[in-house]
Amino acid sequence: MSRRDDLINILASRSARRGTFTLASGRQSSLYIDARITTMSPDGLALIGPLGLLAIEGAGWGVDAIGGLTLGADPIAFAVARESADTSRPIHAFTVRKEAKTHGTGQLIEGCFEPKTRVIVVEDVFTTGGSALKAVDAVRQAGGMVMGVLGVVDRDEGGIAAIEKTGLAARALVSIHELSGERGQ
Repeated sequence: MSRRDDLINILASRSARRGTFTLASGRQSSLYIDARITTMSPDGLALIGPLGLLAIEGAGWGVDAIGGLTLGADPIAFAVARESADTSRPIHAFTVRKEAKTHGTGQLIEGCFEPKTRVIVVEDVFTTGGSALKAVDAVRQAGGMVMGVLGVVDRDEGGIAAIEKTGLAARALVSIHELSGERGQ
């Protein structure tokens, strides 16, 4: 089996839950994906790092940093940054707070980020694309250059299209159809 197949199996067995759920978008769904159960596990991190780096390289996104809205994006960004450490072009990680700090420097973005940094914004699960777009806006307001958006799971509910509508390329490592047993559909 490939690393991608391993990731699909882990996400399907650990992160996919059936029932009745209200998503962050307010939509109802019979399938909830708590990707953090996978993205915060050692074996999930060991798969997401190389797959994420491969996706970034395959897209031709020459970037300096990776990050997104805390909490979902954090382990993904850290896994990819770690995987890139021994390459000719290491990628640093950052995180976007949901609100700027009210003390200290009052930063909204923490970690390895400076104005003019070329970044990839990451998301654990694309539904509407709202969280990723919030991170994109924060990065742009801080002077960063967003080269694209990478997610772990695409729910196929318009999130990628919403991001692409802003002129950014977006990719996901896995689709919800693969997690629900509808591969190839």
